Amino acid sequence: MPAAFGKCYDPTGSQFGMPTYPWRYAPDGLATRRQLRARGLRPGGQPIAAQVLRPRYRRGPLVAYLYRVDRAKPVRPMTPGKWNALAKAMRARRTCLQCRTDAGYVIPTSLGICVPCAYPEEQRAT
Repeated sequence: MPAAFGKCYDPTGSQFGMPTYPWRYAPDGLATRRQLRARGLRPGGQPIAAQVLRPRYRRGPLVAYLYRVDRAKPVRPMTPGKWNALAKAMRARRTCLQCRTDAGYVIPTSLGICVPCAYPEEQRAT
């Protein structure tokens, strides 16, 4: 283990208050939320079991919380109501506020309106 990771290694939790491991050195049986999601699992209300620290130059370390895989629960399936709500939200993100049409893509938040409405002179030139 490199010397820089020595500051991040605390398996007993005496320094950080919970077991802490350097980045990529977490023991088997622990996973982050993203890793659980990739396996089709969720933390399911369990407390944080440990953390992973990744030191950075001139800034504080990145922290990722770890959960026990054996106590994780399966991801809840999408219900028809959730699918409808998601479709409605995505439709709203594609609808131009100025011309009220479906742009066919997610409208950039920097513009707030579709590209033809934001740059009408460029659309006429082409």
